[in-house]
Amino acid sequence: MQTQSISLPRSSLFIGFAVLLAFALLITAPVNPDWWQIVVLGIVQGITEWLPISSTAHLLLTSQLLNYQGSIGGTFEIAIQFGTVCSVLLFYWRDLFGQANALIGRGDPAAIATARKLWLGVIIAFVPAAAVGIVARDFIKAVLFESPLVIAAALISGGIIFLWIERGSTKRRTSTAVDFATVSNRRALTVGIAQIFALVPGVSRSGASIVGGLLAGFDRPTATAFSFYLAIPTLGAATLVDLIGSLDQIQTADWGRLLLGATVAMIVGYGCIGWLLRYIATHNFTVFGYYRILAGVLIIGAVALGVL
Repeated sequence: MQTQSISLPRSSLFIGFAVLLAFALLITAPVNPDWWQIVVLGIVQGITEWLPISSTAHLLLTSQLLNYQGSIGGTFEIAIQFGTVCSVLLFYWRDLFGQANALIGRGDPAAIATARKLWLGVIIAFVPAAAVGIVARDFIKAVLFESPLVIAAALISGGIIFLWIERGSTKRRTSTAVDFATVSNRRALTVGIAQIFALVPGVSRSGASIVGGLLAGFDRPTATAFSFYLAIPTLGAATLVDLIGSLDQIQTADWGRLLLGATVAMIVGYGCIGWLLRYIATHNFTVFGYYRILAGVLIIGAVALGVL
């Protein structure tokens, strides 16, 4: 069975985006002179979360370049991921509604079987990184988040892997169709193991899960869409765990910053999902591999020059 995303009516969606953005700016801008930095970081998060180039790396580096002071020990960069979770929920809302009905046994047998296979696969793929992330959370934030060289090495390594995978991919089927009927427990576990590496900033959650999907045998559209669905529990749980663990550090003014950053990330992320799905219908991931290598080299150069 094949499934494709069906988005909300554009007029209603754009009105909703505009109202929410205006509200977030209204409560944030008057008391936070750094509001424009928050908007920039929200744009960076929205663009880079779905592209396989590491949103965490780009957020951390952009924060350093802007000298942004509202990071709250990395909590800001993690918490605004909730905006990109909302973007994927909005993009796939009709599919998700249909799958919810199928999960409780409503619909034709093929749809029911596919939905149950998909979400069992999402759960299987979610567990490995979630378990490791909970155990290693403090080390990751205190050590790995503070090292531009770790980010650079992860970007370059991931870029090389993308180029290696795509080098022999001329026979890989390319289409606009997403086929979740091809999800299996083995393939989901492969994606889940690959996603563990995304705990290192610079690896990219979407990049790791897409690579895992390609190695497991998914075609590009299905690997990408499965990565989007997997983001719902992965980013949702990461945001919730980090917020709970950082409540004692979050001040009243910080909530406005988090709302504004998440809102901008949601709006930009929504557009990026559609763009990436259209792009991979006729292209491979080679360009992202080259970009990652170039970005890693530039970061190393910036460290050497004392910029980072």
